[in-house]
Amino acid sequence: MGSGTAPDNPAQRRVEAVLAEVAGSGEELGVQVAAWLDGEVVVDAWAGLADRAEQRPMGPDTLVPAWSTGKGVAAALVAVLVDRGALAYEEPVAAYWPEFGAAGKARITLGQVLSHTAGLPQLPPDVTPERLLDLPATAAWLAGQEPLWEPGSAVGYHAWTYGVLLSEILRRATGRGCGELLRQEVTGPLGIADDLLFHVPEHLLPRGATCYDGGWAARLERIPAGAPFFVCAPPAVLPLAGLANRADFRRTALPANGVMTARAAARLFAVLACGGEAAGVRLLSAPTLKEATTGRTSGVDRMMGVPWTMGLGFLVGDESWPPVRPPGGFGHSGSGGSTAFADPAHRFSFALVKNRMTAAGGLDARLVGEIRTALGIADG
Repeated sequence: MGSGTAPDNPAQRRVEAVLAEVAGSGEELGVQVAAWLDGEVVVDAWAGLADRAEQRPMGPDTLVPAWSTGKGVAAALVAVLVDRGALAYEEPVAAYWPEFGAAGKARITLGQVLSHTAGLPQLPPDVTPERLLDLPATAAWLAGQEPLWEPGSAVGYHAWTYGVLLSEILRRATGRGCGELLRQEVTGPLGIADDLLFHVPEHLLPRGATCYDGGWAARLERIPAGAPFFVCAPPAVLPLAGLANRADFRRTALPANGVMTARAAARLFAVLACGGEAAGVRLLSAPTLKEATTGRTSGVDRMMGVPWTMGLGFLVGDESWPPVRPPGGFGHSGSGGSTAFADPAHRFSFALVKNRMTAAGGLDARLVGEIRTALGIADG
């Protein structure tokens, strides 16, 4: 494990000890953790391997598949564009993408897409990874579909279609792809353009971690056939290590997912934890940020069968146990155990990325608890 020029404080030392334990025991393979408090880095630690076969160590700059943690990154990008007037949350999607208004969808808004209430979680029944990753074709298919429920009346996780829809909306509204927008509007100004991404460009492939299964596949196999979950994540495109390692998947900028370092994710969420500005960079105004991170819908999700509160692309608070995000905190987690969030009450941010997809959670909550206790903000 390395820490380089990392902070020398009790929180850093606690995290280093936990990472040494979980990587040494084989519970995890490669892990990165970072946290900011009041606009300054307080934790920056990593341990283990980025690739088992090559025995390549996990480093602070290793790019790790973080799955739906990227949905929070996409939500932040949209918030920045809303703040600049390029998008509006209450604007119908069809105003940007006229074909989308077909089949009773004329009034579906950008905000409903972001909050997973648009009623469009479904993918083609014969979807394959290749078909999913043909984003223009998948977007065109979705434009012709009827919503599965009255838009705005219920929340149902748009596991993949969140990214497909946002990718097309952003392209139609701005003339730029989501990867280009992220770099120009968010990560470039923050100095993390090569560290927080929706895909891995060719020149960054050597920095990528290999993804491994650690029980996640077995967890998904236990879901009963015909469960609503398979509407939004059909068996052919389940979020599994093999999909993450595919070359075509890695090079497709699909903002349902993210590939990132913990350093970069914590840097972005530090800005969001501090009202839109941290370490000398302002991304967006406090009012727009508050609108994006205020819960819009609560209840049991129709696809996932779990209760949660959704903001405009962010999960707000945490109804799981043990909780990771505090009340009023917001962010997103990804399949297999990665997560990033902001806690505005304490101007605190946290990110964990790892390349072994585990079913038994708890590492994120354990690390957050260690850090908060060391920083004296354990009251949540």
